[in-house]
This record gives sequence, C-alpha cells and structure tokens, in this order.
Amino acid sequence: MRLNFLRRNKAAAASAPAAAPVSGFHALRKGVLFDGITEEWRLMGRMDVEGRLSDALNKREAITIHDVRWGPMDDSGPMVEAPGLRSIDPYDLILVLAGEGSMPDLTEAEQAAHRVHKVSYDVALEAPPFRVIGTVHMHPGSEPTRLLDRSAEMFVPVVDAVAMLGDQRIGDDNVETVLVNRFYLRGVEQVDKRTGLKHQKMPGSPLGGITWQDRS
Repeated sequence: MRLNFLRRNKAAAASAPAAAPVSGFHALRKGVLFDGITEEWRLMGRMDVEGRLSDALNKREAITIHDVRWGPMDDSGPMVEAPGLRSIDPYDLILVLAGEGSMPDLTEAEQAAHRVHKVSYDVALEAPPFRVIGTVHMHPGSEPTRLLDRSAEMFVPVVDAVAMLGDQRIGDDNVETVLVNRFYLRGVEQVDKRTGLKHQKMPGSPLGGITWQDRS
C-alpha cells in the first residue's frame, strides 16, 4: 500500500454512498478496535493484531483491517462502510484514538515498572492541524521536547488526552489515550492540562525543592 493513499479523492468522495451517522464503535467481529485519523479521513474498525495497539503500530508494517467505516476527519460528512479498505500503513495515521477496551490492561508487574521508571509531564503536542493535550510518561532525565527526536518508537501514547482540530474535539468522549505519530510532530510544550496553556512563570527566585516540571 502506497504512502498517503488515504488522501481524499474528491470525485470518489462525492459519489460515496450515503449512510446514517454513527457514534462510537459499532458491533464488530474480532481484532483490536481502532479509531484512526489521517490528513483527510477518520477510520473506525478493527485491526487484526493481538496485544497493544502501540506495539503493532510501532512495527511500521501494514496492518490488516476489517469492518471499517470512514468519513471526513472533521466530521463534515457521515461515516460510511468502506469494505474495500483491507489494510492500513501506520505512516498514514497522524493520530489513533484509543477508548476503553481497545488496549489490554497492564499487568501488575508492568504497572510497577511504569511507576518506577517513568516521569509524568502534562503537555500539548502539535501535529498540524491537530493539537493533543494530555500526559506523557518519560524516562528520568528525558524532557518532553525529546519526543521531536528520531526514535524507534513511532507512536507516543498521550494519556488522559483530548485531541483538538481548532476548537473542535476529535473523537468520542470515551477516548482515554491518543497515540500520536512522531513523524507529524512539529511542537511540544509543557502546559497546564486543565487549560491547555503554558505555565506562567512565577515572579521571584525558586526556593529549592521539586519544581512544577518534575511534578507535571
């Protein structure tokens, strides 16, 4: 499958059959649920993978998909059946929205390792035209701006996340994690997650101790 095959063919879009709008994932067969956003389209269906979505996507190989619906990524049109879409290239996906049930729970050992080895940062990630606000977990000594560096990890998970297109929220309210394709990242900023705005520097000199950067 060629790169950027999901860029909209306007003639094909105009002739696409109409269908009633849908909200959330519909009843499907097997595989892992996914809700993917490309430069033009939103796709919802299942990937024929086992385990975590991020692990499958980070292999950078085409993934078989089925029971797919698609529509404009800005919700300007209805989601319609797309039986002709049989596989997806992770390079085409800017964001993957993961709700409850789309990713298996961490084991107790994984949760313990996660708590010990990662530091949480509240950030805003710019992947034009999208902005994702949430929390990323970094290894100690790594600043969030390192997400702009090259890495074997193609998709970075942002938890407790909200994906925005301008003032419009993308995806359903049950989205818990947004996987962001680092190839599309153009900016990373530490923010107050409640407002999505950069922290204001307080007047005066620091008194020592842990700063908000370490706590965020």
